[in-house]
Amino acid sequence: MFKVTASQHVLAVNDLEQAERYFIEKLGFKLRFKVDGWSFISLQDFHVMLGHCSDEVPARETNNHSYFAYVNCEDIDDLFQQYKAAGVILTQDVADKPWGLREFGISTPEGHRIMFGQEIEP
Repeated sequence: MFKVTASQHVLAVNDLEQAERYFIEKLGFKLRFKVDGWSFISLQDFHVMLGHCSDEVPARETNNHSYFAYVNCEDIDDLFQQYKAAGVILTQDVADKPWGLREFGISTPEGHRIMFGQEIEP
């Protein structure tokens, strides 16, 4: 039977070193390995492959297409405060939403956007 075991998001980045530093230093990702213009990083079970594409349009210029992930997590308020203290670019403050999630949004310097959410207990 078919089973998804993990997912990896692939991001084209204009400046690989800057993107890698931001994900590691600000967002808490760990570097798994690097190879020929690629950095493979993870935040627990959230995996991202950063690919150096210096000639591509920056994500910030793609407007809402710059959203690439929604991460379901626990202790969302702690994560929000941690990111706020680290100077992460916040696109949306943490708040309860009518669809049953407490969530907030962040951005990378190139404009890739991620939403983090936690189910609201009834």
